[in-house]
Amino acid sequence: MSASDRTEPALAHAIGAMDTELLEQTIGDNLDDTVHLHREREAMVEMASGRRWTYGELLADVELLARGLAAAGIVTGDRVGIWAPNCAEWTMVQFATAKLGAILVTINPAYRTHELAHVLNQSGVRMIVVAESFRLSNYPAMVEEVLDDCPALSRVVVIGQASWEELLHGAHQVTHARLKEIQASLSPDDPINIQYTSGTTGFPKGATLSHRNILNNGFFVGEGCSYTEEDIICLPVPFYHCFGMVMGNLGASSHGACTVIPSPGFDAAKTLTAIREEQCTSVYGVPTMFIAQWELIERGDFAVEDLASVRTGIMAGSLCPASVMRKLIEAGIEELTICYGMTETSPVSTQTSPDDPFDKVVGTVGRVGPHLEIKIVDPLTRETLPRGQAGEFCTKGYSVMLGYWEEPEKTAEAITDGWMATGDVGVMDEDGYVEITGRLKDVVIRGGENIYPREIEEFLLTHPDVVDAQVVGVPDAKYGEELMAWVRMRSGTTALTAPALRDFASGKLAHYKVPRYVQVIDEFPMTVTGKVRKIDLRDQGEKLLPD
Repeated sequence: MSASDRTEPALAHAIGAMDTELLEQTIGDNLDDTVHLHREREAMVEMASGRRWTYGELLADVELLARGLAAAGIVTGDRVGIWAPNCAEWTMVQFATAKLGAILVTINPAYRTHELAHVLNQSGVRMIVVAESFRLSNYPAMVEEVLDDCPALSRVVVIGQASWEELLHGAHQVTHARLKEIQASLSPDDPINIQYTSGTTGFPKGATLSHRNILNNGFFVGEGCSYTEEDIICLPVPFYHCFGMVMGNLGASSHGACTVIPSPGFDAAKTLTAIREEQCTSVYGVPTMFIAQWELIERGDFAVEDLASVRTGIMAGSLCPASVMRKLIEAGIEELTICYGMTETSPVSTQTSPDDPFDKVVGTVGRVGPHLEIKIVDPLTRETLPRGQAGEFCTKGYSVMLGYWEEPEKTAEAITDGWMATGDVGVMDEDGYVEITGRLKDVVIRGGENIYPREIEEFLLTHPDVVDAQVVGVPDAKYGEELMAWVRMRSGTTALTAPALRDFASGKLAHYKVPRYVQVIDEFPMTVTGKVRKIDLRDQGEKLLPD
């Protein structure tokens, strides 16, 4: 074959469709448009309290709260914190701050006082809205502890308490006309949300997102699920994270769909109950949430028929086991999609489609979203790699954050010429589908061999007695690192041992990919968003190593 006959492989670079225009409006204006079209349709249901809102009722409560915030001195550009589990008031604060142009600082419900003080000070929060309590956290008391260290913070409002009622009562000082003037002065490019990313070293950074960032991402994710005003979306995922407030609340409001809040924090039984009682057509979750719900069905507490109303949904937040996706599709949720992204990209960059072949739905995170660009680059040279080669996943387009709040140097490290470097390892195939094989920092290098934990985790899930699996690297004197598998076993089965795993893997996995160590665990250490804390597994694993 002559040189001229050879063709170079296509580069791992893809551009999304642009046939649907971007929404060039603010979140407040978009909500007004939805209310104009769907005023009498149901907008939100809170299962814990039994409260329900039509879009007209929701808008009235949002505008009352916005006027109350304005009367309290909150102006465009001020930072307002919210520290609470999922509840109706959370959603109201989200939309009310958007109508004023106040920047909503979403605070992880699991934070303790040290982390809280950092977030409040770093973003300069003027007012914080908190729940009275959640699980073991007394939020007002914890805020009181850090008040002296947070000079910008001038007001604390507790949902459901006198301070909340006082805030609403102040609304009479600001007219509807004045609220409309403020809303009309806002730009889609204004910052509207600061979300603190869970950094593995040092304090988290505040990803600053605009109306344009998150409204469009919610809208296009909803388009990917084919949402209409007929859809009812069950949201067990946390609102403080993009999954809940963007893909959930904004995905729904931009289509006139209804959101259902099954419980303040994730509860598998309450989620399944909400789906059944409200006849939800869509459900969101990270893989561990879907696994927990499926275990209740297998145990007989719920029936597969309880999912009969569900047409679509989103699995995201961490790598999605193919076996779990397959069970859900076989249960009738045939339009379930997988999304991939990060907080700094609002969050979604890729999404599978109901029309995708089964192997793409269970084996990839889909293709590039509308009005976005993605590429896979060499982590060292930053050159775009050929399709089929593993490298770092990067995103460019409307979804890329404005930057890290008041941290220009860290922003410059993350964004180059508009491209956001994700730190995730991806491979793009010839059709543009992307497989995420792990984090750059999670790659295990054993004796010079790069090993991607996800491949081994997927393999472990083919074992009939394994419910869930996580693989990490632990130190080894000979190879530098060795593999340790942490597994959750099916009830009533014998604990998996390293020799038994070697037998199971014989002839199926390369020898260097077979974990040397196996540990059985009842529950994985988790973040609030449902991601497994692999750093904790690595630390525990090191302590268990033989001397």
